Amino acid sequence: MAKIGIIGAGSWGIALSVLLHNNGHAVTVWSALENEIEMLNREHEQKEKLPGVKLPDDMCFTSDLQQAMEKKDILVLAVPSTFTRSTAHQMKAHAVSGQMIVNVAKGIEEATLMTLSQVIEDEIPQADVAVLSGPSHAEEVGRGIPTTIVVGARTKKTAEYIQNVFMSDVFRVYISPDVLGIELGAALKNVVALAAGIADGLGYGDNTKAALITRGIAEIARLGIAMGGKFETFCGLSGIGDLIVTCASMHSRNRRAGILIGQGKTMKEAMDEVNMVVEGVFSAKAAMGLAKKYEIELPIIEQVNEVLFQNKSAAVAVKDLMIRDKKIEIISDEGWD
Repeated sequence: MAKIGIIGAGSWGIALSVLLHNNGHAVTVWSALENEIEMLNREHEQKEKLPGVKLPDDMCFTSDLQQAMEKKDILVLAVPSTFTRSTAHQMKAHAVSGQMIVNVAKGIEEATLMTLSQVIEDEIPQADVAVLSGPSHAEEVGRGIPTTIVVGARTKKTAEYIQNVFMSDVFRVYISPDVLGIELGAALKNVVALAAGIADGLGYGDNTKAALITRGIAEIARLGIAMGGKFETFCGLSGIGDLIVTCASMHSRNRRAGILIGQGKTMKEAMDEVNMVVEGVFSAKAAMGLAKKYEIELPIIEQVNEVLFQNKSAAVAVKDLMIRDKKIEIISDEGWD
């Protein structure tokens, strides 16, 4: 049995707390919000963000960060990406050398263009930081619906330990050394999911969505490989796997926000209606910063930025994508004379 601290009591943190408790581990859940902790202690349910998933009586809930971190074998950092640095900064004082921190948020820090594991390592250099990602909506994981995910870590020993802790008959865990590729796939798929939602909101069909998913993963892989990620990662669970589920499911807050934008709402109106953090909005600008830095074309992500931040019509953005200069899908020295 491992002792685990879940740092963040949103839908994903709570879903993972249920999974890990069912795996036989001792789980403590932390939130900075006193009213959230009071609700969890009183109701044993995250009624606002994961209704219907009952939490066991022996699960501990606290707003004391030291209590949540002290003598824990693993810390699961499950706060929204925009709060990753500030939370990690608070955690530094209580983290011991070599303590495992598994980041499960998805995003890129706009100001620095760092991935979230890089942000955590910047704030807590003594930690052993890993990442967990894949097609895994909290609404389904909390209910025990089967899925598969991937853990990325700096060492195989750390990856295998985390794999053993999280693995169950409904949560299959693969491991990988490509931490960077996993994080880029996880963050950038949210931006493409906004585009898929916008297409849905405009009333377009399955052909359009399939095209966005296919060309979207091409953009993600093109940038990811330029930054040092592995091609196979973008064909895997945190690449095409997470992209498919995020573009197709109504559990996806990014897709839901995109639908609203496609129907004519502003970015702010869409985010207010979804009433949860829409990570793709925060990753979109960072993605363009990375594209400029590495001189990579990201036409879908570029159009999403123009719709979000430059008041461009969603219908015009789709048209501009369709009438771009003609391209070759596969560049090869073989096949044509």
